[in-house]
Amino acid sequence: MGIFQEYMLQSSLHGAKYVVDKEKYSFYERIFWTVCIILSWVGSVFLILASLDAFNNNAISFVVESSYRDWDTDFPAVFLCENKNMDRVQEAADRIFGEDHDFTLEEVLSEIAYFRGESYHTIHECTGEVENINLKCILGNYSHYAGLVRSSCENSLAECTWNDVQFECCKHFIPLSTEIGECFALNSEQTIKPKNYTRLNMMSNRYVGPGVLKIKILTESFLYTIGTYEVPNLVTPKTDILQIDQFINYKRHLSVKNVENDIEARDVSIEQRKCRFPDENYLDVHKYYSFSACSAQCRKDEQMRYCGCNSHVMPNTNVSQHCDIDGLVCLNEHYEDLSIVIAPWSRNRKKRGVVCDCMPSCNEIDLVMVHEVRDNIFDPNVDPYSIIELSLAFLPTERFKRNVVRGKLDLVVSIGGSTGLFVGASLLSFVEIVYYFTIRAGIFSCLTNFFKKKIN
Repeated sequence: MGIFQEYMLQSSLHGAKYVVDKEKYSFYERIFWTVCIILSWVGSVFLILASLDAFNNNAISFVVESSYRDWDTDFPAVFLCENKNMDRVQEAADRIFGEDHDFTLEEVLSEIAYFRGESYHTIHECTGEVENINLKCILGNYSHYAGLVRSSCENSLAECTWNDVQFECCKHFIPLSTEIGECFALNSEQTIKPKNYTRLNMMSNRYVGPGVLKIKILTESFLYTIGTYEVPNLVTPKTDILQIDQFINYKRHLSVKNVENDIEARDVSIEQRKCRFPDENYLDVHKYYSFSACSAQCRKDEQMRYCGCNSHVMPNTNVSQHCDIDGLVCLNEHYEDLSIVIAPWSRNRKKRGVVCDCMPSCNEIDLVMVHEVRDNIFDPNVDPYSIIELSLAFLPTERFKRNVVRGKLDLVVSIGGSTGLFVGASLLSFVEIVYYFTIRAGIFSCLTNFFKKKIN
């Protein structure tokens, strides 16, 4: 009690001495100061809780910036994913099944090579009653047979130019495994670059103008224009996909808005900023985090949960985990459960689909198709091909900015201001409390015991 009274008399906290000094202050004065101190601490606590709530839930401000226009705008990533090639399917079928084979096996082979989650022909031909099963059916090792069918880069691309300067297509269109099969990616960060690789400079600014990419495609494919950290998947928005048919000249004009992140954004927790940077990756399907990569990881996990295996096109999956014919039957049965993304609250309504708790990427871009033109270029004297011209419709005049409005330093300043305003406390005031009731109390007790022994 003596230590407590001494602390209150000597404390740097405002009003503390008025509570315990019975000689100078009457009972009512001490009651008055006790009430004032309690109210001050209550007010300080409320302000501190409000500061903590603002720090946890409103630390980031996401605004549109248009005050500065001398920006370097990176061109979106371009993915070419073959979606059908019956000539290749027929050639592979002749090698696998022999020239005298059932043509329904070509449909099976095409379904395996360009797998999209369903296996109607494979299940119809290769499962059921024993007498109805085609003896030449493929019952496993599907990734091998898919590789025999799908075209190489050299057989998919012929001519490529960037701003009218030709470049080597297959040097910069790098293969990448995705959940819709192997694709060829240009300007993607997800690809594994060969040694001594020099990236194609695809920046647009006011000095070089809007960039224009022109490529000649030899196969029927899907062309994806997405962010440099994104990947094609089963639920990519249709506005980002261009279905390439033969003898068509496509001209698509795009608008791109980038996201600029405050340098302090990395010091804010993921839950506060509500996004992940690409290197904050916990996925095993791709080396960098993005929303689409997380979506693929989600389906990979759900495939394993439902069927105990993964599809043969799922990226970064060991061959031993690939589904055989029984696994394909299971994936087909759960096609809606695996291919449709639903909101978490939809589960309560027993709606079929997968719930993917994926945060957006901090480096996402806003990509919009402004205009598209398609011209017929049919020529019976040449092999089938198509021309794709992708360009920025204009240089961006605005971009998104993620600012940190309440960092850790702001929290410290806010808490310090609250305690200083209401109770006159500083950091040393709390050190003083620890000192008085630990170190000083121990020394005082030791000295008291020492003098008692001396007197005795």
